[in-house]
Amino acid sequence: MKCNWKEYSVQELIELGMLEEPMDGNHGSIHPKSSDYVKSGVPFIMANNLSNGIVDYTNCAYISQQQANTLRKGFAHPGDVLLTHKATIGRTAIVDDRYDTIILTPQVTYYRVKNGISNRYLKYYFDTSTFQQTLANWAGSGSTRAYLGITAQRKLPIVLPPLEQQVRIADILTAFDDKITLNTAINNNLEQQAKAIFSNEFLTLETLPDGWKQASLIDIADYLNGLAMQKYRPTADETGIPVLKIKELRQGCCDDNSELCSPSIKSEYIIRDGDVIFSWSGSLLVDFWCGGICGLNQHLFKVTSNKYNKWFYYAWTKHHLDRFIAVAADKATTMGHIKRDELSKAEVLIPNEADYNRIGALLQPIYEMIISNRIENKKLAATRDTLLPKLMNGEIDMSEVDYE
Repeated sequence: MKCNWKEYSVQELIELGMLEEPMDGNHGSIHPKSSDYVKSGVPFIMANNLSNGIVDYTNCAYISQQQANTLRKGFAHPGDVLLTHKATIGRTAIVDDRYDTIILTPQVTYYRVKNGISNRYLKYYFDTSTFQQTLANWAGSGSTRAYLGITAQRKLPIVLPPLEQQVRIADILTAFDDKITLNTAINNNLEQQAKAIFSNEFLTLETLPDGWKQASLIDIADYLNGLAMQKYRPTADETGIPVLKIKELRQGCCDDNSELCSPSIKSEYIIRDGDVIFSWSGSLLVDFWCGGICGLNQHLFKVTSNKYNKWFYYAWTKHHLDRFIAVAADKATTMGHIKRDELSKAEVLIPNEADYNRIGALLQPIYEMIISNRIENKKLAATRDTLLPKLMNGEIDMSEVDYE
């Protein structure tokens, strides 16, 4: 660590006027319930709404302004740094300016900087493995009730270089995140384009064109169910590969908490970037996997075809997802799922060769670009995460880093 960098506790930073008192969403006796949720209003942010360093409003709950006015605290504003401290420990984000105010659940604390601290630096500092390990140790993350309240958080150590260096460090790391954000926005646009093309070509037909025929999903693709990977652990002399479960598919990557399996499993159960994966149990979703080599767990289908291209069976499987989700919800007791015979009921239109090639020429490049951008994002995130601890401990001379 460089000599002009200093370690403070959160409490010391509060006393120095550099931080406001951290505040969580402990709302006291009046706490929003699911029955209070509305379609739009003030976002009610839970730990799971913090994803990849941002507040993800896609699946968040909302409460009315009237309900929000009954709460005493837990109001976060643009620029606040968020940190989860209960059950799901150590997720971070900076509140953007989409809303003037968001409401936090008791799982999340906000940190509001005042003088001498960059909020971006603070967020990245929270992301370091050293801080994350301290947080996990203090919160007792091995237990099912991992928790670190505000009183304990005041004792957390934070290392600060001079403000100018904080900003420089944050600028370097933000350059990676900005590119990731741009790629994600491009992909969102590409997905909308692909959806529109698919709808226009297949879903608006009043009569079946010459040479087209009706079929089902089971006719155009193979749906391979994964293995019960607890039976295929790596041996003592093997380096295991991550197991792809629903959690990993949902977050788009494997992590240090992912289970490992033997790399010697049959090759068809090995997943690689660009493979189409369909989670048919629990959280139903269809997606391109871009998280590297891993082993396919049960409750997930690997979707392939010896006859049709990826764009075709991916688009049709994705098209039927909403219906599959509805079917699973109707059957749900503890965990909703669909049975394989639902695939045979899912109608598909197979074009004649000329139309198939024409539509493929539109959709295939879009899906290839989506996959390419996701893989690039994975590499950018890996480079950022490699730089993060080195920047934070002063190991890298920041003047030598070109991040433009």
